[in-house]
Amino acid sequence: MRIHLVDAFTDRRFAGNPAAVCLLPAGDWPDERWMQQLAAELRHSETAFALPLPDDAEADWAIRWFTPKVESKLCGHATLAAAHVLRTEHGLKGSVRFRSRLYGTLVAHLDDTAGITLDFPAAPGTEVPVPAGLADALTVAPRATYRTQGLGDLLTVLPDEATVRTLTPDLTALAALTDREGLRGVIVTAAADGAGASYDFVSRFFAPARGLPEDPVTGSAHTALAPYWAGRLGRERLVGLQVSERTGIVRTAVHGDRVHLTGDAVTVLQGALV
Repeated sequence: MRIHLVDAFTDRRFAGNPAAVCLLPAGDWPDERWMQQLAAELRHSETAFALPLPDDAEADWAIRWFTPKVESKLCGHATLAAAHVLRTEHGLKGSVRFRSRLYGTLVAHLDDTAGITLDFPAAPGTEVPVPAGLADALTVAPRATYRTQGLGDLLTVLPDEATVRTLTPDLTALAALTDREGLRGVIVTAAADGAGASYDFVSRFFAPARGLPEDPVTGSAHTALAPYWAGRLGRERLVGLQVSERTGIVRTAVHGDRVHLTGDAVTVLQGALV
């Protein structure tokens, strides 16, 4: 069984968000404990396991995602990485349909010149009061907070791009807060500074209680970021820059209750599981 390490939402190695991709043989899912142990061993923010579905009329592959600590509901960058592996290693063209456990069929459209586009459900946010302790955990007072549908993230609007870039949160306090509030993680965001920027908004994502102190580039978070900023900026097509240390670009387009997330990917390492 081969394992591929892929940098997603980037066109160069050692940037974007690294994901491990394990393409399984046809049959039943492996033991969940084994998949969790492998994800913990690999230590990437997400490991995607894809299982071929030869007799399924609605999907080509089933897909599941694991952080080093828990199974994820949804993961954008590891899905993009899996689609990239299927294109580069299996010669797949056109599109691939992934059957997820909670979100139905997720389609990845493959384009040799324009990257890979994921068709995901939108996760619009509902404004909520700023949770107690959030300002202290972030070391900055949020302008507003929104609880996202489905994923259970807290989209947190900060004053400006510089504040997002220089943020140094108390991760222990943030882990306790997300556990208390039943959150997956905290998205921080602001509009791009200046009219000449090549991107429209910036973000970062923290989920320390799930084994992700800071996720480098979070595709699923953009299912909430895209509708939020589309509403604020009045445009359906936007470019998000996640300003982690590795950075990554997510091109977004809102289509009703769906969000298209487009990005590139680069294979860094291939190996065999013994």
